[in-house]
Amino acid sequence: MAADHAEVSKEKVLDALRAVRGPELDGNIVDLGLVSDVFISDAKVYFSITVPAERARELDPLRAAAERVVKDIPGVKGAMVALTADRKAGAAAARPPAPPVAGGPAGRKPGPAAPAHAHPAPRGPVKAGIPGVGAIIAVASGKGGVGKSTTSANLALALHANGLKVGILDADIYGPSMPRLLKISGRPEQIGGKMIKPMENYGLKVMSMGFLVDEEVAMIWRGPMIQSALLQMLREVAWGELDVLVVDMPPGTGDAQLTMAQQVPLAGAVIVSTPQDLALIDARKGLAMFRKVEVPVLGIVENMSYFIAPDTGARYDIFGHGGARSEAERIGVPFLGEVPLTIAIRETSDAGTPLVALEPDGPVAAVYRDIATRVWEQVAAAKADTSRERPSIVFE
Repeated sequence: MAADHAEVSKEKVLDALRAVRGPELDGNIVDLGLVSDVFISDAKVYFSITVPAERARELDPLRAAAERVVKDIPGVKGAMVALTADRKAGAAAARPPAPPVAGGPAGRKPGPAAPAHAHPAPRGPVKAGIPGVGAIIAVASGKGGVGKSTTSANLALALHANGLKVGILDADIYGPSMPRLLKISGRPEQIGGKMIKPMENYGLKVMSMGFLVDEEVAMIWRGPMIQSALLQMLREVAWGELDVLVVDMPPGTGDAQLTMAQQVPLAGAVIVSTPQDLALIDARKGLAMFRKVEVPVLGIVENMSYFIAPDTGARYDIFGHGGARSEAERIGVPFLGEVPLTIAIRETSDAGTPLVALEPDGPVAAVYRDIATRVWEQVAAAKADTSRERPSIVFE
């Protein structure tokens, strides 16, 4: 195994990629500066190719060709290659500008005017869905340490316990938690050389960067690579038929969050916070981001809401209490529920046996199932409203 690892180097990858040229390119993708930093782990190679946003779909064969030449390198066990849409891409990769429509700048030949009945062009990019996945829900927080990943895992399990087909995507590239939380190890299989088969446990289909990269490896990636990895884990995974895909977002409001909010058709976002004011300040940032990109906020979960002493049964509001409920009322979003701080949640999370799976009829599992019910009611209602808005076509 060590010999295989030694054979794979960044230089060999770049040398192989110099054989890849695309349509209308004056050179190869490496010398034109279109290849991102190359990351190698466990003999698997990860990188992205920067192309103009408007040509991303037609240049997918370029991505496929790059993936093939890298997989042909001796010692390489797999490759994850994605296109990154970047407006600052080199002009060599760009297609000449199209003629303007009638009324354009003087001195240029005007193109045909748009017909009067034409619909206006969409203001933003079309968000491509995932075949077979009915709805995508993001679970987010403004800061780390509030139990967002534990909430994501138990929410996914609660949705499954409520009768839904559920998958979960661990979108925290830098600190993936799902392999440990859901007690899954090993590497996912590839299907047909392109699609990845998700891992499974507790009835959930799961994908995480933690399955592809060793736990001790530090991920030092900039925005384009994060975007590429996330979109590939979403769209090149054989999720099958799912009612809902839960996305465990990294904390904060950075590249990963914007990629998901702007390029993925999210049915809504669940915000996780603890009761104290400092956590709520950061939670407001997450709320503001989703509202700005027009993603519905399904509600707020108050995690670590209170502590019940196991020996006396006395209740302690360690972080205060009710802050998330008050915040939800103030800004007009649903309050989804209070999850207590218990030793059992910590122990079962560390052991990879989440409480909803281990004690499905217990009091804490009931809290998560109630939250899951409230979340799904909103998603189902929104889908029903969308269906009613569609015009019916009657054939006589």
